[in-house]
Amino acid sequence: MSVEPLPGTDAERWIEDEGEVAPAWRVAWWRMVDAKVGIVPAPIFVLVLLVVAGFLAAGGKDFASDILMNIAVLAVGGFACAQIGKWIPGLNQIGAAAIIATFVPSYLVYAHLLPQPVIGSIIDFTKQSNFLYLFISAIIVGSILGMDRRVLISGFLKIVVPMALGSVAALIAGVGVGLAFGMELRHTLFYVVLPVLSGGVGEGAIPLSVGYGQILHQPSGPLLATILPAVMFGSLTSILLAGLLNLLGKRRPGLTGEGRLIVGEQDYQLAGKAGEASSPVQVVAAALITAVTLYLVGALAQKVLGWPGPVTMLFITVALKLGQVLSPSLEQGAFSVYRFFRTAVTYPLLFAIGVAMTPWDKLMAAFTLANVVTIVATVAAMMGTGFAVARVMGMYPVDVGIVAACRCAQGGTGDVAILSAANRMQLMPFAQIATRIGGAITVTLALIALAKWGGV
Repeated sequence: MSVEPLPGTDAERWIEDEGEVAPAWRVAWWRMVDAKVGIVPAPIFVLVLLVVAGFLAAGGKDFASDILMNIAVLAVGGFACAQIGKWIPGLNQIGAAAIIATFVPSYLVYAHLLPQPVIGSIIDFTKQSNFLYLFISAIIVGSILGMDRRVLISGFLKIVVPMALGSVAALIAGVGVGLAFGMELRHTLFYVVLPVLSGGVGEGAIPLSVGYGQILHQPSGPLLATILPAVMFGSLTSILLAGLLNLLGKRRPGLTGEGRLIVGEQDYQLAGKAGEASSPVQVVAAALITAVTLYLVGALAQKVLGWPGPVTMLFITVALKLGQVLSPSLEQGAFSVYRFFRTAVTYPLLFAIGVAMTPWDKLMAAFTLANVVTIVATVAAMMGTGFAVARVMGMYPVDVGIVAACRCAQGGTGDVAILSAANRMQLMPFAQIATRIGGAITVTLALIALAKWGGV
């Protein structure tokens, strides 16, 4: 017996190519293969789980931390969590897939529900492979090179105003709410509000704690433990509010450019060439090498000159785009790289971030009423100001508000989660400006203010 295949499946394409009807059992199997968890075919998903179980049953000591093992493990973990998030009614409209993919693995580690060999493998791979910055490099370079030059220039020039005004509003709102809830002014400002705006852990919380320690003549470790919960909960709040803004954009289309910042400016390259057939494999490979090389140039600048590596990479890429240094085919290849990483790598990366970089106990430490309300007020004021100022400046309020959320992100990891929750990964260049440069300015001003305060 044979049956007709489902339209658009591999079975139908096989019949068209071979000119014959497939047996029923083969069509049924192909239907199973076409069923996917995220992008992972269902039989492969099950096979990965069985392989992992086999390695663990064999003792777990030889559980590899290499790229092969982690491609499989992170794909299964990341897309499974994302799929659960997409199934949750209501929450699936505000970025639950990104939230689940980030914070559920963090809890699983905390509760010892993931096998230790798997945890160790993911942590080693994430830290040793620089997985996060490979993703950020591909997203930044691909999205910048995929933009229309005029949109790029106007976007960078205009985004400065809502970010600056939003930062001031966030400071005022956060400190005001903290004082209203009985928190001491100095603690509210230096240990809650400023850490939220500091740009993450590596670029924000750690420099703050070291600087505070030197000024106050205290060890930096306890100070970091005090600062870190505010950074993490601020990032979580930004993810949730960015998801709500995305939902607002769906219900009020006039408020959003779906990844564009400037009203009335059409991003011709994204709307036109990006929709055409994929670039040749050689061009995509060349674009990926280009993105990695630009990251390494930024990393070298950070080592030699002390400039932030991702920001240096961003500005070099902008210069290449504005100077039309790269060929149109290479730019299109870079945008193909961006689309691949956005589709295939986002949720596995978020899963890795949850396991390796998001300590659940630190996040829970921020859950006091005064802290929660103060942090929410800080983030909401930042985003609300960006939203309001955008209308005056001829920008899309939803998209500017989402970039403003990245001002309160947990570094690059937070940017990825926020933009994923809001389905705005193409805004990564502007998010990096908000997070990195805004965070660096915040840290500098915070240390100056504490020193002026007298360190008492």
